Amino acid sequence: MTEPLPDRDENARHAEKAKKRKAAHDKKLSGMTDSKGLIIVHTGTGKGKTSAALGMVFRHIGHGMPVGVVHFTKSEKWNTGEAKLLAKFPELATLHIMGEGFTWETQDRERDIAAARAGWERAKELIRDDRHRMVLLDELNIVLRYDYLPIEEIVAVLLDEKPADKHVVITGRNAHPALIEIADLVTDMTLVKHPFRSGVKAQKGVEF
Repeated sequence: MTEPLPDRDENARHAEKAKKRKAAHDKKLSGMTDSKGLIIVHTGTGKGKTSAALGMVFRHIGHGMPVGVVHFTKSEKWNTGEAKLLAKFPELATLHIMGEGFTWETQDRERDIAAARAGWERAKELIRDDRHRMVLLDELNIVLRYDYLPIEEIVAVLLDEKPADKHVVITGRNAHPALIEIADLVTDMTLVKHPFRSGVKAQKGVEF
C-alpha cells in the first residue's frame, strides 16, 4: 500500500513557512561576524567534556589549522588514543602532557601545584603565540578547583593576552564562576547514567 501524496495546499503552506524561516535566519546572519576567537568552557558532571573539545581540535586539524593541547591531569603513562592520533600530525598539533594523574594518585599537594604551574606556563606560550588557531586546556578546571593556580591570573591572560582570533577551550568539572563569566560558550554536561556506577571500569576508546 503506497503512502498518500501530500496535497498541493499543504506543500504550499510548508514552502511558505520554510521561506519565512530562511529569511529570518539570513537576516540574523547578516549582522554576525565569523572572525572572533572564542573562550569555550566544557564543564558538568557528565562524560564528554574532553571528547567534545577534542572534536573541535580534530576539526581544526582537518582544516589545516594548527592546534595546541595541554593536559593538566593526564600523565604520559595513560597512553590515550587522542595522544596517539595527535602524534600523527606533528606539523599541526602541539601536545604537552603535564599531569601526573589525579590528586588521589600523587597524594602530594606541592607536587600537584608544581605540575599545574608547569602546565600553565606551557599553556601561556600557546595562547600568546601567533601560530596555534586553537588551544585546549584539558582539565584546567580541576586544578583551579583545588586552588593550584590563581584564577585571577588565568582570567587576566585570557582577557588581555589571547589573540583576538584564537579559540581557547577549557574542560573539567566545577568550572570557576569567573571563567563562566568571561566565556563566550559554556556547556554543562549532565550525568544521567554512567557505566562506572554499574561496576564497569574506564575502557580504551571510550574514556581514553
